[in-house]
Amino acid sequence: MGEKFYAAPIDDYLPQNGNRGYRVSRYELELVYKVASNRLTGRAEITAVTTAVQPRFGLDLSQALTVSKVFVNGAKAGKYVHQHGKLVVTPQQRIPAGGVLSVVVQYAGVPKPVRGPWGEVGWEELSEGALVASQPNGAASWFPCDDHPSSKASYRISVTTDSPYYALANGTLVRKQTKASQTTWVYEQPEPMSSYLATIQIGPYRKYRVGAVHGPVPMHAIVPPRLRAEFEHDFARQGRMMEVFTERFGPYPFGGYTVVITDDDLEIPIEAQGISVFGANHCDGRRGSERLVAHELAHQWFGNSLTLRQWRDIWLHEGFACYAEWIWSEASGGPSADQLARAARHNLAREPQDIVIGDPGPRHMFDDRVYKRGALTLHALRLELGEPGFADLLHEWVRRYRHSSVTTEEFTDLAGHYSLVPLRPLWDSWLRDEPLPQLPPLGGQAGAR
Repeated sequence: MGEKFYAAPIDDYLPQNGNRGYRVSRYELELVYKVASNRLTGRAEITAVTTAVQPRFGLDLSQALTVSKVFVNGAKAGKYVHQHGKLVVTPQQRIPAGGVLSVVVQYAGVPKPVRGPWGEVGWEELSEGALVASQPNGAASWFPCDDHPSSKASYRISVTTDSPYYALANGTLVRKQTKASQTTWVYEQPEPMSSYLATIQIGPYRKYRVGAVHGPVPMHAIVPPRLRAEFEHDFARQGRMMEVFTERFGPYPFGGYTVVITDDDLEIPIEAQGISVFGANHCDGRRGSERLVAHELAHQWFGNSLTLRQWRDIWLHEGFACYAEWIWSEASGGPSADQLARAARHNLAREPQDIVIGDPGPRHMFDDRVYKRGALTLHALRLELGEPGFADLLHEWVRRYRHSSVTTEEFTDLAGHYSLVPLRPLWDSWLRDEPLPQLPPLGGQAGAR
């Protein structure tokens, strides 16, 4: 198991995740889940193109799941070995570079989260059902994959579970069929998706329409009936949020948006592609989590459509989503983005100045300072460029890299086209230095292209 082709550090933050030698274009997952016993049976068909001639190929897959059969391009695999979270498959015949690699894996087990420096991520059993929250490396807890954020593919996910329960996955529901006591739900996700954004949500839920029936973006809620009244109140302004964000960022990038409220409490909400998941505790009947409603919706643009290429650029997700909270506050009659930015800077000044948010390191990548200082970086940029330039930059950033992988360098290069002065000092002070800079005074110069 010492083959370097999969153990090489593809991402410095998660060196054991991701695999070399191929590029996945599609996953087709057929899953059967028994709620009472938390038992998952799966068949995964992974379609890829090889990028190099290799004797064997690796996939990420948790040891909690047992592999029973593996096929490569229609034939039984010459050999496969599953250990240390890697399924290493040897085809009977070598595949030339640029050749089709179709791998079918049959597996089963009692899924459980993957343990890591950030706690437990992936498949989680609820009191009645299951949820999947895979950021950053939990996808392998429930299907074999190339678990790297830059590895985007289309998905078809079929979930068969006990009929009283609702099953949700990414994309559009294309088929639902009930036989005896089991219902099969089939979802198609055509837009490219990173493995950590793939999700399954199963529980005693009902589906409700949210917002205008003929609105530009179909929005739904999957909610336990007991929480519907609280949901209707707490998420009442989500339709207006969607209007504000499409105006500020550009068209919503997916076919629809669904919010799930679990029957259990959750520490934090979780984004997936086209879906956000909140706990019962986020429905308090007082809109106490509205800031988070905005944050998770913004991730559909920043994180799900535009996905970081490497985890060190996490500020491109969290800084933008945090700034979207301030944009929403400003648009909805609350404190302005400038007021919130200056308050955030005041609070950050009391925190240790020992983090570089452009490369915070794996231990700090989900540190709240990355979120807040990332948002402050954008506010400093807004003050530098002026309103028209900043607005144009956000639209162009979202449009140019729609459904792609992105880097900090791509954003800073693009921003340079909207500025009259070099932006290097701004990037150095906010993204590359530890000390917290001062915010410029309100009313910077107007940007120019």
